[in-house]
Amino acid sequence: MKTIRIVTHSVKVIIFSMLLSTTAPASDYPAAGNSQKGAKVWADNCGRCHNIRGAMELRDDQWISTVYHMRLRAGLTGQESRDVLTFLQGSNTPVHEQVNARTDTSVQSARSGKSIYNQTCIACHGADGRGSLPGVPDFLSSKSPLAKNDAILLNNIINGIQSPGSLMAMPPKGGNPNLTHADLKAVLKYLHQTFK
Repeated sequence: MKTIRIVTHSVKVIIFSMLLSTTAPASDYPAAGNSQKGAKVWADNCGRCHNIRGAMELRDDQWISTVYHMRLRAGLTGQESRDVLTFLQGSNTPVHEQVNARTDTSVQSARSGKSIYNQTCIACHGADGRGSLPGVPDFLSSKSPLAKNDAILLNNIINGIQSPGSLMAMPPKGGNPNLTHADLKAVLKYLHQTFK
């Protein structure tokens, strides 16, 4: 009888040890998603029914429970939910890079401004530049933000901006932290050429 108790206890210890070694800490869950895809999922799914609170109104940890609650109602996959969560949390995180208007103009982006716009900006600003969500500025209107000087526009793109009437701020770099300064200048040039 004593041997069975020892074996049972040993099995419980082994199982418990296995669980501890395979369980990720809570701070590692959920895995980061793709912010650009999250912006598109938001525009295609979530924005249809309601406008969200400003991203800064909820902490990053509060967005987790909100997104996963809405996942069921919107019928989102786990990956789509992680992408939307990354997009929303990115809106909470200002980058605060310094913009120098005299930045070296000889540095060219490896990508075209159009391809960057289509991958990062189009979900919210639309193919026609008129904005696909409430409060997103219309690049073709007389009050277009494109009338501002490039240093201000680059600063807004780098750090994100809350447009008047928009319930959600544009996240820093449109939610794509991998964009370089040359990429941002290329997309800004594309905006001027296409929508001004």
